[in-house]
Amino acid sequence: MPRIQFSLPERFVFATDIQIYISHVNQVGHLDNAQLLTLVSEARVRFFKSLGYTEGNVAGHPIVVGDMVAQYKSEGFHGETMRVSMVPQDPNKYGFDLVYRMECLDTGREVARGKIGIVFVDRQTRTVALVPEAFWHKVAELKAL
Repeated sequence: MPRIQFSLPERFVFATDIQIYISHVNQVGHLDNAQLLTLVSEARVRFFKSLGYTEGNVAGHPIVVGDMVAQYKSEGFHGETMRVSMVPQDPNKYGFDLVYRMECLDTGREVARGKIGIVFVDRQTRTVALVPEAFWHKVAELKAL
């Protein structure tokens, strides 16, 4: 099976620091794959919060994760602090990819990278919805900084 490969963008517009707790590591002593998704999900929530939104109300619409991909670059260990950097990319009329990079602040090594497919939902019909223009305006402001 071919390995997942993709390049990172030159610039990220958001970053947050998250510590790896003992509950995030597996029996081998490194960051568990399911817990990687937990940490990235926390970073995603913080990204939307930085724009003044909750995931249940992004410019009037809830969002859902349509898909997610992760590529490990190295191990993460208990007690290390990870910086998770993010940037929206590949917009379409129903959502976008939220590209992320996780790196260890203590050593500078990259631990993981990936994409989260974000989809906007109509609250009443529970079907996909167009991305609100207000959201794109906030993202444009972030990218201009």
